[in-house]
Amino acid sequence: MLDTFRSSSKLINTLTGHTADVRCIDYAAFDEDQFLCSGSYDKTVRVWDVETNQQIELFNGHLNYVNCVKFSPYHYHNQHRNVVCSSSDDKTIRFWDIKDNKQLNVFNGHLTWVGVIEFSQFNGGRYLCSGSYDKTICLWDVETSKLMHVFNGHEDGIFCVDISPLQSNNNIEKNNIGVIGGNGYTICSGSYDKTIRIWDIETTKQFTVIKGHQKAVNSIKYGSNELINTILSGSDDNSVRLWDTRSSKQIQVFNGHTNWVWSVEYSSFVVNNTEVGSNSNVVCSGSWDNTIRFWDIRSNKKELYIIKGDKKKDERIYCFKFVPLKKKGQNNENEKKKNSDCGFNLYYGSHGHHIIVWG
Repeated sequence: MLDTFRSSSKLINTLTGHTADVRCIDYAAFDEDQFLCSGSYDKTVRVWDVETNQQIELFNGHLNYVNCVKFSPYHYHNQHRNVVCSSSDDKTIRFWDIKDNKQLNVFNGHLTWVGVIEFSQFNGGRYLCSGSYDKTICLWDVETSKLMHVFNGHEDGIFCVDISPLQSNNNIEKNNIGVIGGNGYTICSGSYDKTIRIWDIETTKQFTVIKGHQKAVNSIKYGSNELINTILSGSDDNSVRLWDTRSSKQIQVFNGHTNWVWSVEYSSFVVNNTEVGSNSNVVCSGSWDNTIRFWDIRSNKKELYIIKGDKKKDERIYCFKFVPLKKKGQNNENEKKKNSDCGFNLYYGSHGHHIIVWG
């Protein structure tokens, strides 16, 4: 799949509207519709129709930079509402109803800017995790709007968090025994204190501290499926690293970026790895060096592929998202094939105020 993307991909569109750096983006499919949301240093949250690449909503209630945006699975599954959640330098977390174009709720609790938010995959997204420069991680109950717990331990501000992926059906009954139904699930966080920490949600205890990055940790992701015991991280030390959560040891380090790494993702790409005689997964990273780079998870050699941002328009890449192509009424593989060889487009946000579509 990576070879196909590498040989055929190109810049195909630019989403304009933001008037400052696009700091964050997220993707969701609601019924037949596909949406992208974005947050910017222009203090706004915007929602885009993926099929038309047109802006369909603008929320301007934040009083400072918007650092993170996420679609709320809880509101969709439980209230049949399409809702975006955002965090900001104004210390708040806000919920916005896309259809009704209004603010639904505000969470106040952090003492300074909120850098990141993440919904739980367990319990249908009922729980929200947030990380702040006040050195704390907060766990919120979206249903009751209550702050459930504050995790303390980091020695500096927190700019990235993730919640471990949904466990197999065999563990569902065990998971529901816990107070919040989160038994066995963990939060990972990255901080300006250069550490990655893992926290047990049910017991609220710090599980482990992972050290290795030489500077601030900006981005962090849990792996899933066969990579469920891994964490991927990006840092101001220009490196991307893969960690084993069981041993807290580094599995791989990917060097090549020449500036801060602000975004990392596990991709659906695979490559043929002749060293191990089988296919290997691909991870990706976006950096202030104005590139998105693709890496073989089993090899720390030179990157597999580089997408370079426009020198005039971009300068720094903050975030990116792989968005599957799904036309309304598109049911068979032949129709999908007409639209894209690899089945998805890559969207990224940058210092250039735009969202770039690559596919």
